[in-house]
Amino acid sequence: MVKNWRRISLYLVPFLIYGTPCAHASPRSCPRDLELMVEQMLTDIPAYANRIVQSQSSSFSRSAIPLYVIIASRPDFRPLPLSYDGKKTDDSVQQVFFTTLEHQYGKTRRIQLQNFYWLLLTRTSEGWKLVSLYTQLAKEGKDGTPLPPQETSNGIIGQAVRLWLRDCQFTSF
Repeated sequence: MVKNWRRISLYLVPFLIYGTPCAHASPRSCPRDLELMVEQMLTDIPAYANRIVQSQSSSFSRSAIPLYVIIASRPDFRPLPLSYDGKKTDDSVQQVFFTTLEHQYGKTRRIQLQNFYWLLLTRTSEGWKLVSLYTQLAKEGKDGTPLPPQETSNGIIGQAVRLWLRDCQFTSF
């Protein structure tokens, strides 16, 4: 019985972590509406991010703690006022806030992290494009204060957003 459970769990774990193989093969088109598009994207982001982690795992050192993105929150579209030297910035940049629940597995325990994201997107003639992504990590500084946001457009979630947007635009043809 235990042997069968192990065999079954070996097949189930990838589906739970990465999603089903056909999850992204649905014949849906890329929505033009920002809110609908972001809702779809955040549903898929954990699977995209976990594939990026796996593809880069050979380049990580052996001392790195494995990371898995479990789920992304529902988006918050309430924008922050953006201005530069008292002048309002371009309205074509759309703001989205969301969080992710991530797990890191150490040798003896699992660490659960909730990270916060501020995603800036713009619509171009080719579709939606990532402008920038800022992350506030769940960890706190030595004195217990939250860490400041960091620009993470080239991080795992930033790469996942760019890949998803590319795939979304590809399905629109």
